[in-house]
Amino acid sequence: MVRMRPHTVTLHGHELSYVDSGSGPALLFIHGILGSRRQWSRLVDRLDDEHRVLVPDLFGHGDSAKPLGDYSLSAHAATLRDLLDHLGIDRVTLVGHSLGGGIAMQFYYLFPDRVDRLVLVASGGLGREVNFILRSATLPLAEQVLGVVASAPVLGKVEAVGGFAARLGWKPGSDLTAIWHGFTSLGDRASRRAFLATTRAVIDLGGQSISAHDHLAGVEPIPTLVVWGSRDHMIPAWHALTAQRAVPQCRVELFEGAGHFPHLDDPDRFARVVREFVSGADVEEPPSAAGA
Repeated sequence: MVRMRPHTVTLHGHELSYVDSGSGPALLFIHGILGSRRQWSRLVDRLDDEHRVLVPDLFGHGDSAKPLGDYSLSAHAATLRDLLDHLGIDRVTLVGHSLGGGIAMQFYYLFPDRVDRLVLVASGGLGREVNFILRSATLPLAEQVLGVVASAPVLGKVEAVGGFAARLGWKPGSDLTAIWHGFTSLGDRASRRAFLATTRAVIDLGGQSISAHDHLAGVEPIPTLVVWGSRDHMIPAWHALTAQRAVPQCRVELFEGAGHFPHLDDPDRFARVVREFVSGADVEEPPSAAGA
């Protein structure tokens, strides 16, 4: 795994942390809620031999600032546009996971002349359904409850239980590991406030409140790759089929047995699929994925 050395740029008066590695056609990776650039770390050294790979921490996440303010899809998209301007990059392929997929589609809606292709990974914005864990962030008193459950004493007890289970042979999967790492980042008030603002910008108690279909219908179709895990318990995999019907130039890759983070479950296959999609080559299923 490559050791990612971040850079920092000041945008809108706040520091944004990002990784910039390699050279060639640019790939901009966008993480999801509770995520960070570290969730893409296993992809950087698999792709930066032929591509310039950009991996930011969105505002409110990771090592970037967590200011009061706008955490809407449009605000995140504008920040990424400003990052590209700062780096002198005109066009990119956007690779967005979960919330990041929604940001990628909003970016394309706002700045279509800046985007070559879209890669949507277990993307938000393609249907109403989403796990109750995220919908619960819209409940009254969610901030107070989150402050208790994300406190150091509670997290310490959970980690102790997890450590005991690991000694007995239990191994957490990619989904649980990624979600746990994200949850442990909520120990301070600024991070919790940013998490709630980000979540509530796209989710209400009934599910996802933003639909990409309303926006993408008004723009020129673009080559789009949708990647989903067949065992995604956060956003159902059948949303990929909805995207395939709605986007004329859409290809779907289903990772059989993977969860909400298919790029963590099988980074080699994910990197290969992205590389071939960006190059315009046909993506062939590996023998182990037959029937996926």
